[in-house]
Amino acid sequence: MTDVTLGYMKPWLIRGLGLTLVHVLVRVLLGAALVQWPLQGSVLRWGGLLVVLFAALIWGGIDGIRDRRANPDPDRGADLTMLWLKAGAVTGLLGGFLTWLVDTVTAIPVGVKSLFFELTSGAAFTVLLVFLPAMFAVTVGRFLVRREQAKPVEQSAAEPAPVGAAVGADRAWSSDDSPTEVFPAVDPQRDGRA
Repeated sequence: MTDVTLGYMKPWLIRGLGLTLVHVLVRVLLGAALVQWPLQGSVLRWGGLLVVLFAALIWGGIDGIRDRRANPDPDRGADLTMLWLKAGAVTGLLGGFLTWLVDTVTAIPVGVKSLFFELTSGAAFTVLLVFLPAMFAVTVGRFLVRREQAKPVEQSAAEPAPVGAAVGADRAWSSDDSPTEVFPAVDPQRDGRA
């Protein structure tokens, strides 16, 4: 695909297809590895699970950082919840179908139960496997950018201005010696109130 084609694709579809590729590759490599090292099954499964989790975490974190930098106001940010839910649905359904297809067509034992299972329970698990870490990473990414943006404001408020800076700024603003007070000072003796 060229850059022109990717420009017209929906962002959730790009994420869904990318994570589908990661998911299917992990399951195919896991099936091949389990044939070679059957006693290491639990370690290999956890490793495969972590690869899929990290892919969703990293991509979600990048989305959260980009969104907060583009939209500093939290009310104007993109709806990344629906984006990642759709991406998770694509990953779950398409990933389940493709792993079933790989298991059916090739000799690699991917560990597929049935097509029905892969498109229902397996897909639901995959949706959660993508959606939850991605949303966690989006939240953390937005938080880190908000902290980064708030830091210069806190530093400028905490640092006192140099003594001569206020006088010099006042002179630069007002070149003549005209009075700058808005209301005249109240003098009780002059007004006859004392």
